[in-house]
Amino acid sequence: MTTQLIGQTGLEASRIALGCMRMAALEVAQAEKIIATALEEGISFIDHADIYGGGESEIRFAQAAKNLGINRDDYILQSKCGIQKGYFDFSKEHIISSVEGILSRLETDHLDFLVLHRPDVLVEPEEVAEAFTQLEKAGKVKHFGVSNQNRYQMELLQAYMDQKIAVNQMQLSPAHTPMFDAGLNVNMRSQAGIDRDNGVVEYCRLNKVTIQAWSPFQIDLDKGLFTGNPDYQELNETIENLANQYQVSSEAIIIAWILRHPAQMQAIVGSMNPERLKKIAQANSVNLTRTEWYDIYRSAGNILP
Repeated sequence: MTTQLIGQTGLEASRIALGCMRMAALEVAQAEKIIATALEEGISFIDHADIYGGGESEIRFAQAAKNLGINRDDYILQSKCGIQKGYFDFSKEHIISSVEGILSRLETDHLDFLVLHRPDVLVEPEEVAEAFTQLEKAGKVKHFGVSNQNRYQMELLQAYMDQKIAVNQMQLSPAHTPMFDAGLNVNMRSQAGIDRDNGVVEYCRLNKVTIQAWSPFQIDLDKGLFTGNPDYQELNETIENLANQYQVSSEAIIIAWILRHPAQMQAIVGSMNPERLKKIAQANSVNLTRTEWYDIYRSAGNILP
């Protein structure tokens, strides 16, 4: 598995990360299998959130990792906080207490990355900065990031933070491309020309923030997977043809499409199936051409101006 630098941290990590949202549904033995498979494939970056399974995903991971006898230095650990039932909370008190709970459930003394989970309209950036500094000085969190935030939300936080924002988690798949659409349709009247995130891709590239692409196989949260979806027949056929050409799985082509972007994105995959995870890891051997990348983009129904 190839690695990449994450943000400006100087830390190198696998280009594919294991997302543990569904781990709570596994038995401990099943969790052991998926973790062992991930590490065998070189996937050493682990992504959690305190709301995944109501905290049970973190607990299951800790149990499985302990049973496997894995050293803490063998993987990079990230978790997220800020989502409450019916609202978001980036207050200093909530961030600090959330991290204490995360560390307890994961049975570790530190996180490599803490990410704010979605934006909080009522955010007080001074409080976030105080929480981050307190956690950093205590050695409980090494690096910090955000998720689903646009350029100006990031700039607002960064203006108060001593640390550099390292990552921004954004939804991205061949069937979900608003981050790219607006940039391709500048000064156009089309729906695709609507800028929904203030040029977040370009902002992250300029400021060396790593975009972590989540749900790489989905259309939208409420529409499910595009793979096998008859509404995306052309896209699936294009991906399948490329999979045959490169002699890898279709899953690998989809992830390779994300990794091909020069922003050096990191793909977060949430499969809890060891065999599928192995297929995904094949993306490491694929380097799509510019033409192939655009073939996938257009076959999803996107029209170039």
